[in-house]
Amino acid sequence: MECRSWSQKACIQILPLPLSSSAVFSELSPGVWVSCVRSGLVVLDGLSLSWLLSLRLRVVQCQDCHQGSGVFAAASEKQMFTWLHFVVLQVQLVGLDEESSEFICRNTFDHPYPTTKLMWIPDTKGVYPDLLATSGDYLRVWRVGETETRLECLLNNNKNSDFCAPLTSFDWNEVDPYLLGTSSIDTTCTIWGLETGQVLGRVNLVSGHVKTQLIAHDKEVYDIAFSRAGGGRDMFASVGADGSVRMFDLRHLEHSTIIYEDPQHHPLLRLCWNKQDPNYLATMAMDGMEVVILDVRVPCTPVARLNNHRACVNGIAWAPHSSCHICTAADDHQALIWDIQQMPRAIEDPILAYTAEGEINNVQWASTQPDWIAICYNNCLEILRV
Repeated sequence: MECRSWSQKACIQILPLPLSSSAVFSELSPGVWVSCVRSGLVVLDGLSLSWLLSLRLRVVQCQDCHQGSGVFAAASEKQMFTWLHFVVLQVQLVGLDEESSEFICRNTFDHPYPTTKLMWIPDTKGVYPDLLATSGDYLRVWRVGETETRLECLLNNNKNSDFCAPLTSFDWNEVDPYLLGTSSIDTTCTIWGLETGQVLGRVNLVSGHVKTQLIAHDKEVYDIAFSRAGGGRDMFASVGADGSVRMFDLRHLEHSTIIYEDPQHHPLLRLCWNKQDPNYLATMAMDGMEVVILDVRVPCTPVARLNNHRACVNGIAWAPHSSCHICTAADDHQALIWDIQQMPRAIEDPILAYTAEGEINNVQWASTQPDWIAICYNNCLEILRV
């Protein structure tokens, strides 16, 4: 199959980040772009490219940092908490001035530690106010206003100690926005319940409590994601340093299902559910050059391997409007779009390819505007039209 060059860029502008460093980012709610630069910024773009969020970091000390994986993966291997070597100055909310096509700062707020992930409340119907969650040392929920952003609540499950196990990732349940799940280097996943006296976010303070905490893996847990299967509320999966993908049901936490184990037991860093068909998910291993597609109905046997990249894969994004298209991004400067509808036959080549000017650290496909894909590389964020 011929792979066409995917080169049409429809970005308003390439946003330069203040520090040149590797980055990871994700779309955290419908139409919202977020890029997390390990020692630079976090950039968020909202609906119609109208909002950006940037997290400014100042490097205080960084010794022997691992450049090929997430910060917390490196911290675990080095037996040191890399995140303690950074100081966060502020988070900036940046809006797009459509007349000048330039980004302007709307307001800022302080964040104590660099974030491993940010996510807007999943709210496709516009029922809730702008609540933003961040993970790092703790899970925090913020209320974003027109002129200021304030902390709604800090969720800490280790109240008897001055120390905490850093959070590697989290996910916000799309069906029940009162549920969030976090993953941590202490081998656990925690499901949090938000609570208010009225409709979520309509009062001055949102509080939260631990609904359940479970030991999810034998080693550090690197990612967690709720599945749309079974109604979309109770089922979630996680990946970790033990090289396994495990699936859980909040209604039956006494057991879990191992969906996949890496043959070489390499750590699995990320997982991503198919947006249209909850039977499929994708995952990638640390420093791996392929993306593995799994079918939960056939555990432990990949239904496809996407292996055209020539350097380690950093990002995965399923198409929001199609069950058979997925985009991958890697250190080989390539963002590739694949058509996997011929599974279980081998998927040999992507259908579209885009070459960036640097190593692509992550990719996201806009859920409400499926013609747009965002990538970040070096110190830049690009928004592309498919």
